[in-house]
Amino acid sequence: MTDYTAIDALLADARRQAELPPTAQRRALREALDLSRTQVAKALGVSPSTVAGWETGRDPSGEIREKYAYFLNGAQEKLRTLTEGTPPHTPDGSAPERGTSQAGTPADDDTILPAPQPCILCGAPATHHVEGYPQHLDPADCAPASPAPTATPAGPAATPAPTATPAGPAATPGTSAGPAAAPAPPRRRSPQTQGRLPDLIARAVHEALAAHDGDMRPAIAELQRRAIPDAMALLDACRIGARYDIVGHPPLPDILRKKSAHGADDVWEARPHWTRPDPPAGTHEVTALDINGAYLSALKTHLPLGALEHSTGNVHSRRRAGIHLITPPDWDHHAHLPNPLGNRDEPGPVWVTEPTLRLLQRLATDAYGPLCDPPVIHESWTSGSTEQLFEKFRQILRDAREKAIAEDDEVTLEYVKSMYSKFVSTMGESNFNREIYRPDWMHIIRSQAFVNLWLKAHKAHTAGLTVMRVLGTDELHIAGDWRTVFTEGRGVSQVKVKDVYDLQTGAR
Repeated sequence: MTDYTAIDALLADARRQAELPPTAQRRALREALDLSRTQVAKALGVSPSTVAGWETGRDPSGEIREKYAYFLNGAQEKLRTLTEGTPPHTPDGSAPERGTSQAGTPADDDTILPAPQPCILCGAPATHHVEGYPQHLDPADCAPASPAPTATPAGPAATPAPTATPAGPAATPGTSAGPAAAPAPPRRRSPQTQGRLPDLIARAVHEALAAHDGDMRPAIAELQRRAIPDAMALLDACRIGARYDIVGHPPLPDILRKKSAHGADDVWEARPHWTRPDPPAGTHEVTALDINGAYLSALKTHLPLGALEHSTGNVHSRRRAGIHLITPPDWDHHAHLPNPLGNRDEPGPVWVTEPTLRLLQRLATDAYGPLCDPPVIHESWTSGSTEQLFEKFRQILRDAREKAIAEDDEVTLEYVKSMYSKFVSTMGESNFNREIYRPDWMHIIRSQAFVNLWLKAHKAHTAGLTVMRVLGTDELHIAGDWRTVFTEGRGVSQVKVKDVYDLQTGAR
């Protein structure tokens, strides 16, 4: 007789997968409760980028799916309780208007706020809800938050009455807020205004120094060890209220996969390694310049947002970014400037990144001579793109770096440098950062650093200086008065002297 015990046990353990709401609702539920991805990820035992994936199209499985479904069901119940329960009261004891929450935001999906609220990006009054947060629809309307007015001997400053339109800038001290005052033009948001985020960098430095009794060396070592997870936590904090989601683990084409464990993929980053083959005769004083924060600056580049899509033909859209198979143009200026494609000896088509392609296209315009013909595109793997994906992240790191330099804070400086350099280098296939696996982003950011260096060499050349060497991401050797072209200093937009040496060349 057949033993049905095993079958009964199988059926007893069998269950349908937990139902999950649509991806857009998952994010809406989390944000409606004012929870960050980091908080949800910590409760579920996953990374913030995994939660981001669940909110943009991927589904969990197994036990973690049960946990995520439990969280989402609980979030729905919590919101229902808050909405249908006893109406909360405002600080003056009155009930809020129907259709609004305790925070004053619309209870439905209306995009227009009943009253202006502080923008999540800049703190100035905004009249629209964007992705669950009060925001300005036009980034140009974002402005630094004005400090609270203080009383003067002449009395407190006048407060303009609220209107149905976006609030204008506050009256400047000493001026009237009456109807005769002309409204000031809208100000762009200052990149320096980052105080609305927790200062995660200062907190980490303080904890490391406290743990090592103020000893800088072991504190720096500890901070460098934790630079990658700390950078990811900072990035996640910067993404709250952002317009674009980060897709951390999209499907990748074969060209972005390594051919062996210690090999490389098919993408050419165009790293320069050039020495002027025939410098002018005589003795030259050559200055080796170091470009500050090369990878930090390169975080501002066109990055593909979603999974890469394949296309063919000699067509390029400025709204998309990715990897392109091109036949590069001939380069006839090797005696004066390095090839923008780097030291590539192999002829024929090559896969290049978005910054390299855009540089070659730029050099083929009349504004540059042109210096070369346009490259021919055969195939592309691209997605819709933006330059703003890491912009807030970049600005916070830049400001922390500049503050550390101004205050001679070596601990913070070394910590910040580790954060952005390791963030870029571990974006690809790395055991140290499993929250983002985007080798396309890694190649693009590195290539942007090489493009930025090439453009500095071209700037020096057009100013009449003699470019002697261009190396890696940040090394530029120049003969001539380079201070007429570049500003010396330690800021990201400045350069510092790495070495000065004499180079003697024979007569022709």
